[in-house]
Amino acid sequence: MQMKNNSKWLAAALSVVAVLLINWVSGLEFFRIDLTEGKVYTLSDGTKQILKNLDEPVTLRFYVSQGDDNMPLPLKGYARRVEDLLREFKAASKGKLVIEKLDPQPDSDAEDTASLDGVQPQSLNTGERFYFGLVVKRGEQKSAIPSIVMQRERLLEYDIVRAITRTAITKKTKIGVLSSIPVFGSPGMPMMGMPPSPKQVFISELERDFEVVRVSGSSTKIDDEVKVLLVIHPKGLSETTEFAIDQFILRGGKVIALLDSYAYFDLIPTPQGMQPGGSSSSLERLTKAWGVTFETEKMLADLQFMTGKGNRALPTLLTLNETAYSPTDIATAQLGEVLLAFTGAFTSSLTSGLKQVDLIKSSGYSELVSKEIAMEKGEQLATIIKPSGQSYPIAIRLEGQFKTAFPDGMPKSAANESASKSPVVKADASKGPASKEPDVAAPVSEVLTQSKENNAVILIADSDFINDNVAVQIQEIFGQRIVYPTNGNLAFLQSLVDQFAGDAALVSLRARQSTSYPFTVIREMETRAQQAYVGKIKALEENLQ
Repeated sequence: MQMKNNSKWLAAALSVVAVLLINWVSGLEFFRIDLTEGKVYTLSDGTKQILKNLDEPVTLRFYVSQGDDNMPLPLKGYARRVEDLLREFKAASKGKLVIEKLDPQPDSDAEDTASLDGVQPQSLNTGERFYFGLVVKRGEQKSAIPSIVMQRERLLEYDIVRAITRTAITKKTKIGVLSSIPVFGSPGMPMMGMPPSPKQVFISELERDFEVVRVSGSSTKIDDEVKVLLVIHPKGLSETTEFAIDQFILRGGKVIALLDSYAYFDLIPTPQGMQPGGSSSSLERLTKAWGVTFETEKMLADLQFMTGKGNRALPTLLTLNETAYSPTDIATAQLGEVLLAFTGAFTSSLTSGLKQVDLIKSSGYSELVSKEIAMEKGEQLATIIKPSGQSYPIAIRLEGQFKTAFPDGMPKSAANESASKSPVVKADASKGPASKEPDVAAPVSEVLTQSKENNAVILIADSDFINDNVAVQIQEIFGQRIVYPTNGNLAFLQSLVDQFAGDAALVSLRARQSTSYPFTVIREMETRAQQAYVGKIKALEENLQ
């Protein structure tokens, strides 16, 4: 009898617990467990940080047609996935993000609102139209994604987060450009055979979204208002300017540096006209302090990514595809082909506090060769290359806490220039307030020895890839200058600048893992077969001799 009573009480208790549990679960707005490889349905840490730090309510209007016949079935499924993602955003924002879902039917108020927000209808082959876009609104600021397309599904999280961060910007971010190449155009030197050159396309594209300013190659300090510094082929950069870049990074500034072992488009005047200079550049003092080595006397040759075949093969002109890119980084997701000419590569043994992310790297059928060998063409160069079996990083991102490359303080050359301007102040973010010394030396208020917070720097082993001759095709049509991108070169650089110019958390934002994987076996089989073929030809030629 006692056992029966105990069973009844136990059953009643379990019933109460079950009811409470059901009520608790039903009270949750959104809940999902992500068991996929690569955490396809989990928000990135950068996204969570941005949503957590929202200081005011943000409204996100999701426009999607709900009619049965207006949208194809695949798009309907995608729309549900987008809505699930927005629920995750709302849950992570702790109530700061308000989601409004609107169905813009013809001649409706929702359609008028979509038009005012900049969301335009998409058309099917049948002529039917449907709406699929969203708008982020914060106060009087708006940022729209007029059309959501399935091809950018992996980048959708980034696109939405970028739209959210853009609504917090009231004026254009200032981007500095330091270049030894005339990327802003030049009047030319007709007497020496140097015609005038127009502004490079990538500069014009940056000016659409940012305030772009020139930074002198002899600068002793980078303006504090500059958020991102783009360093292009820093040929012969002085120790003083490297110190200025060093301090800029330690203050929290972002740097994207395009180095080069052979800058083909660094043209020089000759009696025969303008000729490729083939000059090299580096930031040796800085990269050495970070534990990164850049070979200025060698170039990368790659049999798998070489452009052309047979006698027209160019192992030092690389046509890269998605197998060369980081699959989870925003800057390289859905990048398409990238064309690199006479590029270098990085090797590293990083100092403590830093980590490296490889954005672009070579195949295992590559080797670093001398400049003399790299000038050979076709199968002649292919016979010389002995693949090392390792992949060489071509574009890398360094993340973490940076330490100064000038532990002894400001270089003497800079100190002499500004000895009368202000006292030197040595500051270490980890050791409290800075202290003044009696020596008068620095034009800046303090000399930092390490960054106050984690920062990021991007290094790319080529500067030619953004040149108009490599990245775009320009045509004159009815008196208008029409520019067509011929590869993903400019998209890559623009994505990097966009990441750095936005919220700092955007830097760590990853692309969602793809649910499909590319077929790379065929390409590798072709490379091995070509290598064996070239080896046999060489052996036969030696026997013939």
